[in-house]
Amino acid sequence: RITAAQGGWLKDEDGHDLLDFWQGHLANILGHNPEVVTSVLARAFEERFGLQTGFPDRLQVECAQVLCQRTGAERVRFTTSGTLATMYAIMLARAFTGRDMVMKVGGGWHGAQPWGLKGVGFKTQKDVGFQHVDTEGLPSSLTDAVVVTTFNDPDRLRDHFRQYGDRLACFIVEPFIGAGGIIAGTREYLQTARELTHQYGVVLILDEVIAGFRFRAGDVGALYDVQPDLATFGKIIGGGMPVSAVAGRADIMGLVGRDADQRVKFSGGTYSAHPASLLAAKTLMTYLVDHEDEIYPRLARLGEKTRRTIEAVFAQEGIYARCTGNGHQGLPGSSMFMIHFPYHEEARLDSPDDVSDPSVCDVSLTRDVLQLALLLEDVYLVHGHGALSFSHTEADVDFLGEACRKVALRLRKYL
Repeated sequence: RITAAQGGWLKDEDGHDLLDFWQGHLANILGHNPEVVTSVLARAFEERFGLQTGFPDRLQVECAQVLCQRTGAERVRFTTSGTLATMYAIMLARAFTGRDMVMKVGGGWHGAQPWGLKGVGFKTQKDVGFQHVDTEGLPSSLTDAVVVTTFNDPDRLRDHFRQYGDRLACFIVEPFIGAGGIIAGTREYLQTARELTHQYGVVLILDEVIAGFRFRAGDVGALYDVQPDLATFGKIIGGGMPVSAVAGRADIMGLVGRDADQRVKFSGGTYSAHPASLLAAKTLMTYLVDHEDEIYPRLARLGEKTRRTIEAVFAQEGIYARCTGNGHQGLPGSSMFMIHFPYHEEARLDSPDDVSDPSVCDVSLTRDVLQLALLLEDVYLVHGHGALSFSHTEADVDFLGEACRKVALRLRKYL
């Protein structure tokens, strides 16, 4: 049980201090409980504002204005989780196009919603890979309507559009893969996706729940010169509070309106657009915009140092490790990282299909063993991946490096 969280560190009920790179499911870009947010919330509660009233509030408009200005979106709608945001985005796309089918990439995580639970986990059986559903309880007719393609493979993407393009409502993709491997999309891949969705009349949804406001004070799509039809945001924009958003074209978002002919029921939700959540969101997003030139270059430098430090430490102890999270083709390096253990130095780690395949990487070592081994060294990350916050320091990265060295010494006798 965690009893305190501040900056880059946690304290558990036994008094242990833990260096935390999980950072609230990668949401806390300033670290745990940043004063810039907590002081505003504390003052609001003292003034008897912040709990749900059930009334609209100007904070909805103010937060929407920030998102529109920083992402190129025309309209915004708020909800409470990334799962709901991606679900509503897909519903909007299906209503707008009148089509049923949805395409996603293998290993892409879009929350525990019906169209997102196919192609999440990798199965080793011949020809299965990501072509299966990761849950019971869904009708086969729904999951049959989900096409799974391969991340960062433009030729495969073209093949899938030739086969399914006129039946697809949307292509939903993370421009920077999160849980599936911490992997940046290539410029060629994302621009090909934009061209093909235009060609076939398919709604392009960029799921930026993880990537949004992680690389810059805005969307990451702009760094690829890709303007999606819809985008989803969450995690960072909430400032540590539960809020997410769907943002995009006015003609698609207009289907939410009460008078729309094909109305999408994107409403209700007792805690949607919650006052305290939106106050935190407005405060955090405004701070990131105002301090963009200070925050993001430093995070990128720390991210690069983290990845290189981890690789070097494992190499010094005779274990080959690779950290994903690098930028390329104009995308700056990220403040995220994931540790992989490929069997061969020439292995490509360009998609979840690569890093999730146990014939390519020691997947169990990354996702199971590493988390527990690092926890014994007072470092917390989940499934081999984590993120830097602005509160982390060079000394914290060195601490992580030394923890990885101790883990390598413990593990190498078994490898």
